[in-house]
Amino acid sequence: MPDLVDALVAALVFALLGLAVIIGARVVLTVAGRRWKPATWLADACRKPFRVMVVVLSVTGWVHSITPRDDSDWWWTFAQLALRIVSIGVGAWLLTSVLLFLEDLTLGRARTDVKDNRVARRVRTQILLIRRLTVAVVVIIAVGAILLSFPGVRALGASVLASAGLISVVAALAAQSTLANVFAGIQLAFNDAIKVDDAVIVENEWGWIEEITLSYVVVRIWDERRLILPSTYFISNPFQNWTRKSSELMGTVEFDLDWRVDTLGMREALTPLLEDAGAMWDGRVGHFQITDAVGGWVHVRILVTAVDAPTLYDLRCHVREGLIRWVREHNPEGLPTQRVMLTPPGVGEPPASHQA
Repeated sequence: MPDLVDALVAALVFALLGLAVIIGARVVLTVAGRRWKPATWLADACRKPFRVMVVVLSVTGWVHSITPRDDSDWWWTFAQLALRIVSIGVGAWLLTSVLLFLEDLTLGRARTDVKDNRVARRVRTQILLIRRLTVAVVVIIAVGAILLSFPGVRALGASVLASAGLISVVAALAAQSTLANVFAGIQLAFNDAIKVDDAVIVENEWGWIEEITLSYVVVRIWDERRLILPSTYFISNPFQNWTRKSSELMGTVEFDLDWRVDTLGMREALTPLLEDAGAMWDGRVGHFQITDAVGGWVHVRILVTAVDAPTLYDLRCHVREGLIRWVREHNPEGLPTQRVMLTPPGVGEPPASHQA
């Protein structure tokens, strides 16, 4: 066994060295934070994994410094192996924290609370998917490094690789659907077909893209339901994306009215309604049109525009309510009317000579 005094001195030296590293890193990040604010956020995000990493490395160095020359003491070998595994795990934790911090830093710059946020929503979609890939990749690498720490596993790996060709083919066939969704999710994040907060119509339901993962997409329906669709759905099926290039939309308000409707007065009533709509109407389009006049009805269509789909829906309701009130109060004869013509008996009947 190593001398007790030497062990205590080595422990004190490594403890002081670890403390100095922690204090030095904190001072450097604090000074850097005065010129670059995210440095302070990095220190807060990585404080725990960094300190644990320093402690584990200090203990590892101390164990290696007092390990006896002969390998007869199995517990020393076990302690070194355990510390190596813990070091890999803590290192993966620290690396993940740094990568997620950088991704969150980019995500914070993509503001979606502005009027034209198409680019920001695309960046947000890509970053959210990259976050999941980051965690998955780091965990896989860490688990592989831990397994390679065992000599038996390294020997087994050489024999497994020899037959990996057949196994990979079988695994690919078994996981074909899962892999297809994974690749579809990656494709959706970077081909700009859909983004988080896009307004879409899928399966005859209107809603917003709430979440895009590696295997499925969550659509938040207008009535707060969630529609869960596999990522491959958006690759292999047609769907409507109302906000792919911009969030501005055009909508219609339609009426079937009587032929006696005052179309001129109704057209003049539309302008005050749009002006009273305030921010709901973006001022681009506000047209009044008679699109049809057959079957006993006059078909009226109003075209209006708004900055996004929810605002357009509210604007259409506002215009529809206002024009219904105007017709009812100022032009009641224009309300839809069913007419029935009553004829005296015998009028319109064929002559007797033509009757059977």
